[in-house]
Formats: sequence, C-alpha cells, structure tokens
Amino acid sequence: MSLNDESAVDTTIAPEEIAPDTGRRLTTAEKLRFGIGFALFSLLWMTAGTSGSGVLLPQRFDELNIGTPEVILGAMNSVGCIFALFANIIFGALSDITRSRFGKRTPWIVAGGFVTAAGYVLAFSSASLAGIVAGWSIVQIGVNMMIAPAVAVLSDRIPENVRGTFSSFYGGAMIVGQSAGTFLGSKFIDSMGVGFVIGAVLFGITGILTIIIWPAERSSKVGSAADDTKANVKLSPAAIAKSFIPPTRNCRDFYLALVGRLLLIFGWSMISGYQLYILKKYCGLSVDDAASTLATMSLISMVVLMICSIVSGPISDKLHKRKIIVATGSVIIAVGVAIPFFMPTALGMMLYAGIGGVGYGIYIAVDQALNVDVLPSADEAGKDLGILNLANTVGQVLAPVVTGAIVVATGSYAQIFPVAIVSVLVGAVVIMLIKKVA
Repeated sequence: MSLNDESAVDTTIAPEEIAPDTGRRLTTAEKLRFGIGFALFSLLWMTAGTSGSGVLLPQRFDELNIGTPEVILGAMNSVGCIFALFANIIFGALSDITRSRFGKRTPWIVAGGFVTAAGYVLAFSSASLAGIVAGWSIVQIGVNMMIAPAVAVLSDRIPENVRGTFSSFYGGAMIVGQSAGTFLGSKFIDSMGVGFVIGAVLFGITGILTIIIWPAERSSKVGSAADDTKANVKLSPAAIAKSFIPPTRNCRDFYLALVGRLLLIFGWSMISGYQLYILKKYCGLSVDDAASTLATMSLISMVVLMICSIVSGPISDKLHKRKIIVATGSVIIAVGVAIPFFMPTALGMMLYAGIGGVGYGIYIAVDQALNVDVLPSADEAGKDLGILNLANTVGQVLAPVVTGAIVVATGSYAQIFPVAIVSVLVGAVVIMLIKKVA
C-alpha cells in the first residue's frame, strides 16, 4: 500500500478497528454519515421498486387485459432478474478496476440511479408485455449498477468490528423500504400515475443523495495517494477479463453463503412477491380490502424492521457472531410463513408480516456483514459481492417460476407455503456449515 503520512496505518489500534481505505479509525461524524447513507440508499431504491413490482404494476396488469396477470408478473420479474444477474457481476467487477478522481465506486452509484429511473418510466408507460419487460430489465440493470459498488463500500471503507452495525443500516432500511413501498403502492392504487412518478423520482435521486451524504471517496486515479501498487498496473484486456472470474481458492465458505442466501431469498420471495394476489385469490379479499390489508401489513413490518435493524447488527458485532444470528432469523421467517398456510385470512397475513418480518429483519441486518467476512479477496470485493448477490437474483427468478407453476398445477396458492418453509430452513442449515465466520 502506497499511502501518504496522513493516511498511514495506525499500528496502535487493533486491525479490526481500522478503515481499510484510510488506515485509521472512523470518526463519529464519519460513522454517522456512513450509517445515514447506507440506510437512505436502501430505503429509496427499495421503496420505489417495491411499490412498482409489488403493487402498482400487478394492479396495472389486471387492468390492461393483455394476458394472465400472474404470467405477466412472472415474465417481467424473471427476464428482469436475468439482466440483474449479469449486471451485478459486471458492474461489481468494473467498479473494482475503475480509475477516476471521484473514486472507483462513486461514478457507478450515481449513474445507476439515472438508468433505473429511465427504465421505470418505460415500464409504467408501456401498454404491451414487450415494453413492460424491456423497461423492467433496464430497471434491474440500473439498480444493480448502484448496488454492486455500494455494497462493496462495506469492504472498502468500513472497519471489520462495526460491519454488522452498518450491514444492519443497509439491510434494515431495505426491508423498511419494502414495507414503505407496499404502503406507497397501496395508497396510489387508484391513481397509479402519481405513484409511478414518485417511484421514478426516488430511483433518480438514490445515488446522488447517497454520495453527498457519505464521506467523499478517495481518488482511484493511477498514481494517486489512495492507489495501491496493484491498482497502478496497466489494465490490459487479459487483466480485465480475469477480473470477472469467480473465486476458485479458499472459497468454500463463500459458496456456502451463496447457496444459503439463494435458498432463503427464494423462499421469502415466493410469498412477499405475491402478497396482493395471495390476499385477493387465496384469502378471498376484494381489491379495496386487499389494498387496506397490504397497508396494515406494511406498517406492521416497518415497526418490527426498525426494531430489528437497531438491535441485530450491534448485537452481532458485540458477540462477534454472524451465522447463528442469520440462521435464527431464517427459522423465525419459516414460522411466519407457516401462519397463513394454516390461517388463510387477512389476520394470518398480518401475523406473517409481523413474525416473518422479525425474522427477515434479523437475517438481512447481518447478512451483508457475513458476506463481506467470507470474501476470498478484498481486492475483488465488488465482483465477489456481485456473485454473492446472484443469490438474490436467482432466488427472485426461480420464485415466480415455481410459484406460477404451483398455482397453475393446483389452482391455489396454498401449496406455495410449504415449499417456501422448506427452502428457508434448508438455507439456515447451509449457513451453519460455514467455518470461517462464527
């Protein structure tokens, strides 16, 4: 590492307390700015995305009469997630090797917000399946252009001993954003144009506000003080191509984390992605009653998520435990999902929102810290975290495919609940097999 005197590593403090990019402790003001930035980033893009994909677009599909709504939603999410799959790895790897005066992560985070907003406008303004799918695919590209480098900041700039706390800011706000998005969508279900415009604006400002709030990233230009020897090496086509290769050494725990996350996201998405249809077609509610129940569910989730986001991450840091907390959250999710299976009513779904929300809040608050801790190489954090985020993408791709197939085959949503429960519990077992992290 070639750093100037001001940023030289302080050998008087423990390594886990040192910020990797500066070689010193974070100040209180820096911690506050990072915490607010991570939380706002997740809250904004998730609120916009959930209001669209979870409520407004499904309702629009019911009104457009261009096909079976479940099939359209499944096609939109499945095709979009394929684009997300590649975008996360590509932009994670590109951010690892980006050289600019604004740093290697910042340009992608800002640009991603604009790309996402443009795709969202196309998706909600289209009246054809092709236009909707194309727009949502652009949304997925833009969102992952932001997410891949933003998550890598946990590895680049946050000391190991507080990663659980900052992971909880990121993950907790994400789930609050899901609840807020469901609430926002349900409130504009009768005036969808306004709801869609609000979503597009939220997408557009996500990257800008995050970068303004975070402490400025150090320059990554070749020859800068923040640039290390490896980064100063000229980037040949072969070197760039190599940066996309998945890890092959010291990576057992890395792939266990990948599989565990995939199983949990798959199980969770089978229910969370179909809440409106479950309420209407499984619980037998009218559109208005379903919208009202969704709003109540979102408020319940927001309350429990705020509590979990405050508690879970700091507890993980204090106990120096990651996987047991993640696995515990998974088991609680399974309990929450089981409730509407035995109680197919509005009350059952509200209990799912509360109990399942507690479990998912615990899980997501610590999950990113766990993923950073199992990275094989800090130099390739963007790319490797992008690969880990494949679990989100693949889980979200498989969930609508499997859910749609079950509904078509059985004529009911009832059987999706046992499948989701088994998937989540197996995911917990896989996480517990990790050895590198306590």
